[in-house]
Amino acid sequence: MRLLIPVVAVALSCAPMLAGCATYQDDLARGQRAFEGSEDERALAIFRILEPDTSRLSDTDRAHYAYLRGMTDYRMGYKSESRHWLSIAAAMAKQTPDVLPEDWAKRMNDALKELNEAVYAAGTEVLTNTGGQKAQGDDSSSNDSSSSGGSDNSANKKPKSSDSN
Repeated sequence: MRLLIPVVAVALSCAPMLAGCATYQDDLARGQRAFEGSEDERALAIFRILEPDTSRLSDTDRAHYAYLRGMTDYRMGYKSESRHWLSIAAAMAKQTPDVLPEDWAKRMNDALKELNEAVYAAGTEVLTNTGGQKAQGDDSSSNDSSSSGGSDNSANKKPKSSDSN
């Protein structure tokens, strides 16, 4: 009986560590389901929360994270971020073949090719975030669109200032 108590104590103290790994994988799976269900804002929120903990994922899960994050950013118009994450996924796929499903690799390569060609043709300025969803609700869109002459943004600011009076 005396031997059983320390064994149980050690087992209970290790349980949260094992559950933590499953939690990161669960978050990745939730993000993937949101992505596949075209719930892009939800998927992006899940991926952004998971980002600081990606080092705790397996190499395969990290490649899946980079692909899903990049394609979510791509759908939402966050071109610079999309190019970043898709480049990471591509590098991981090059280093470890078959780390991504074949259809994901094709979509990734097509999107990355499009983004790279735009950069090669017009420079990195073409990667400014012009996604429709971002322009509607993200506070940082005012900084991005002001440099590209976004007159819609100034119209959005006027009601804000009149609302505060």
